[in-house]
Amino acid sequence: MYFVEKEDRSFAVKPMNCPGACIVYRTAMRSYKELPLRLAEFGMVHRYELSGVLHGLFRVRGFVQDDAHVYCTPDQIEAEVIDCLDMLEKVYKVLGFGVPEIKLSTRPPDRMGSDEIWDKAEGALAGALRNWGKSYREAPQEGNFYGPKLDFDLTDSLGRKWQCGTIQLDFQMPERFGLEYVGKDSGRHRPVMIHRAILGSLDRMIGVLVEHYAGKFPVWLAPTQALLLPVTDKTLPYAKDVEARMRAVGLRVDVDERNEKIGAKIRDGIGRRIPYLLVVGEREAAAGTLSVRPRDGEDRGALPAAEVIEDIRKRHASRALDL
Repeated sequence: MYFVEKEDRSFAVKPMNCPGACIVYRTAMRSYKELPLRLAEFGMVHRYELSGVLHGLFRVRGFVQDDAHVYCTPDQIEAEVIDCLDMLEKVYKVLGFGVPEIKLSTRPPDRMGSDEIWDKAEGALAGALRNWGKSYREAPQEGNFYGPKLDFDLTDSLGRKWQCGTIQLDFQMPERFGLEYVGKDSGRHRPVMIHRAILGSLDRMIGVLVEHYAGKFPVWLAPTQALLLPVTDKTLPYAKDVEARMRAVGLRVDVDERNEKIGAKIRDGIGRRIPYLLVVGEREAAAGTLSVRPRDGEDRGALPAAEVIEDIRKRHASRALDL
């Protein structure tokens, strides 16, 4: 943590988002009818990592997490964990990863809470995994001091594993923050807290995706999805018109207006790993077509501009992984 002393008081730059979520929960007395209460945020956190272990986007001192904290009753735990598992599976599939390796980390020697609470927490996570229907492995004594957790390792195109998502069950923080809800019996009860991150550190996930795709992103992820290449200045007005039509349907497109030979423009576009290079010559301008060169495929020749725009739009909207 980063500490600073001011006026005889110690302060620290926020290392985690969890206490803030507890304070939000505590702004009102909650009823069992409000639970599960799900709070999500993209929260900036800071960790004082030693300089020798800093590594590009993969290990940094300040990063953003896609954090969520779910407050629920004990009998809601399994359903909420399964919902989190479903979301993780969906997101990883969209990003182009295979089935993640799931690890159930159990109680460490140095921990908070009674064995009875730990039995309940570990049983709830194991039961959710069994009912979800996916295999997992146990990691004895690797849980957090406040509760057991599920970790998800993604494998990139080079076979390397990256720990990204996590689901953590916490009976301790609600106790420490005095969180309560009014139950059906009109009595005060302690909620259970589920910590959930899917991507984990957004910075690290961007690095993982760059490595996984070697910069050759699917069209929906690519910063520039198509590059229009006018052969001469005469075809620039048509290229600009096509650009406007593509932007109108939500596509990210640029026009290479440089006074360069078309071969040089194509080489530069390939080097930038842009999914679609669209060559615009005088014949294309006259016929209302585009000469399509996918990033890793053969030249598809001249196709109607409307057809090309619609094909790219559909691949973008469906988050297709191929071109």
